[in-house]
Amino acid sequence: MIYTVTLNPSVDYIVEVEEFTLGGLNRMKRDMKLPGGKGINVSRVLKQLGVENTATGFLGGFTGGYIEQWLRQEMIASDFVHIADDTRINIKLKAGEETEINGAGPEISLPETASLLHKLDALKQGDVVILSGSTPPSLGGDFYSRLIAVCKQKGSEFVIDTTGQALKDALPLGPLLVKPNHHELAELFGAQISTRAEIITYGRKLLEAGARHVLVSMAGEGALFISEQGVYHAAAPAGQVKNSVGAGDSMIAGFVGTLSLTGDVLEAFRAGVASGSATAFSDDLADRQKIEQLRPLVVISQL
Repeated sequence: MIYTVTLNPSVDYIVEVEEFTLGGLNRMKRDMKLPGGKGINVSRVLKQLGVENTATGFLGGFTGGYIEQWLRQEMIASDFVHIADDTRINIKLKAGEETEINGAGPEISLPETASLLHKLDALKQGDVVILSGSTPPSLGGDFYSRLIAVCKQKGSEFVIDTTGQALKDALPLGPLLVKPNHHELAELFGAQISTRAEIITYGRKLLEAGARHVLVSMAGEGALFISEQGVYHAAAPAGQVKNSVGAGDSMIAGFVGTLSLTGDVLEAFRAGVASGSATAFSDDLADRQKIEQLRPLVVISQL
């Protein structure tokens, strides 16, 4: 089984206006409310790919109920800890360019924290746990390390998609996959990275630190896949970019889901790039039809 863990999910409230006037009255041209959170995005794209998974983490209040209802409608299994505080709302204001206002996240109590750790006691050898996104401040900076310790104890694989110290702490524990973009990679090492060769150099440092597979997304320049098997580049398929949210999560879903079905890392890379691109070309996350249309257009070359 694949599990996704979203510690700080959200309802993403997307508002589009013709022109935004600060301090004045603005009327919506269009709005959408979508379940948000990196792990939840991964679960939704895994389901599109036909890969069964279970979404877990923390949900609370009317916003948490909205997310659970959406997952039920998409027939995605969920096993969240229900908390007393409300799941946050993130606002994405589109007026020519996009402005984001993200909530900090709910207060998580000690009993609620213990409940999530208890749920992970059900993990088995061969399971994959995808840890994605930010951590509510009330959980502290080491909570991902605590979750990874449970994964290791149970013999489960883990994927981590976060930044900064939490990612550095996870690397020696052998994540199945890490997926920084080139900006996050530069920030991680405190370096200036401007060329593909530099991305490869620092991507290999992630391998040396303990990661088994590394994906580096480079927006319109495609993506790099770095593993002990070699270094590969995939050009991004052509298309009109509509959506900046969830492409990286979709890439993780495409890679991990296809790897679980086929065991072929290059096919997993191809599916990851196709899934990320399909989301970038959609108003919401990618659907199966769009992913399958793009998959044969992803050309992979060994470097």
